[in-house]
Amino acid sequence: MIAESDYIRVVFGLKLKQQRQKKNWSLQDLATKTGLSKSYLNEIENGKKYPKHDKIIQLSEALQCTFDDLVSTKLDKSLTPINDVLQSDFFKEIPLDLFGINKNNLISIISDAPKKVTAFINALIEVSQNYNLGKERFYFAVMRSFQELYDNYFPEIEEKAIRFAGDNQLELNKNLKTETLEKLLNEKFGYDIQPMDFSKDPVLNKLRSLFVPEKKLLLLNDRLDENQKTFIYAKEIGFNFLNLHPRPNTYSWLDFGSFEEILNNFYASYFAGCLLISKQELIDKTSDFFYQKNWESEDFEKLISHFTDSPETFYYRLTNMLSAELGIKDLFYLCFVKKDNSDKIQILKELHLNHQQAPHSNATNEHYCRRWVAVKNLHHLKENETLTAAQISHYKDQGVSYLVISTSQKNPFSDGSNRSYCLGILLNNQTIKKINFARSSSLKTIEVGVTCESCSIQNCEVRQAPPLRLEKEQFNLDMKKSIERIRKSLT
Repeated sequence: MIAESDYIRVVFGLKLKQQRQKKNWSLQDLATKTGLSKSYLNEIENGKKYPKHDKIIQLSEALQCTFDDLVSTKLDKSLTPINDVLQSDFFKEIPLDLFGINKNNLISIISDAPKKVTAFINALIEVSQNYNLGKERFYFAVMRSFQELYDNYFPEIEEKAIRFAGDNQLELNKNLKTETLEKLLNEKFGYDIQPMDFSKDPVLNKLRSLFVPEKKLLLLNDRLDENQKTFIYAKEIGFNFLNLHPRPNTYSWLDFGSFEEILNNFYASYFAGCLLISKQELIDKTSDFFYQKNWESEDFEKLISHFTDSPETFYYRLTNMLSAELGIKDLFYLCFVKKDNSDKIQILKELHLNHQQAPHSNATNEHYCRRWVAVKNLHHLKENETLTAAQISHYKDQGVSYLVISTSQKNPFSDGSNRSYCLGILLNNQTIKKINFARSSSLKTIEVGVTCESCSIQNCEVRQAPPLRLEKEQFNLDMKKSIERIRKSLT
């Protein structure tokens, strides 16, 4: 919520502009009739200044409205949505400065065209309702946009992680032990860490950890493996060393109180990734891998295992480095999840760098393309297996191709669901020069779509649904052509 004084100024400016426009007066007209300068009136209407009592009387007399008509903070029906926005969590929760947005500039936009902004807000509300876009999904979408704005690379956190490691004689590699991080949490940050059998309560069974801030007590699900413990410990160090408040107290998410919690959770997770996988070594080893002439799944799996036993951590850490350090700007990262007893596949995590890439999540329950390598992997997994593969995915309808590498795991979190991690790199002259094996014969080129409902591939052997969206578009196109023929026949 914006400050009360800001709110009062903005509402006064909106009402003044509304009264002026009712009379079809320009700012100069109002300045002439009141003796007040045009620039001063402009600042009032844009919510930057609030006039003194005598000036308000001058304005009300010139506009032939009452003093209360101007000073009341109640807006008429046409401006109600603007009132909702000004008093909403949007201004309070989302730090607009993260996106380089000045609050006063945004208020000026609202003040300048309140009816148009009102219509736009109503459209957003309607879209969010139709697609069941709640507050949580909205804030996570904002978080992703923030990451994408900065190429998911935050050098200040990288530097702080290196400094912390140096101060505590930590080697940033796979040999960083859980016991070492646990000892740091105990001795440096005063933590009490205890295992907990969450399985006794079926509701808590999937909870990985619970932090009780009053006691600095960290409860860990006793079913966690070493990789999961290590990441949680590194993340807890991040919360403390970076002094991040507020913060979530559960992992995974149950609820959040503010956008700042989501932001701080990201910063702590980013710090953990820096501790667990060395930036410079990742750059060097990945560059060497890209220099190879042929794609070999075994070599990529060796690359992962050199750094971590967690493919998810490795794939995500790559998104920090590829754009900022290796100059590979156009890429996407997707994490798919599929339950053992279901054919439904969902995108759990998503990130697009440089711009929105061709494959993306869909909130309308459409069927993701079964030709995607990450999806194919999920269907071929065997018990306790990790499967890595790659392909060139050509999106026929968009006319673009990606080198896509994917690793899938059978029940990595013992929650009855399989996961597939996927990194896609847009193939252009620049990336083909940087990745030697991108055009090698060891990679198959596969035509793919985004969802079955929007895909034009004919006779697809794995299609899950007819191309309903395309059929509707074609029907509308045919109707337009028929109408045009009728018009021509009558001229």
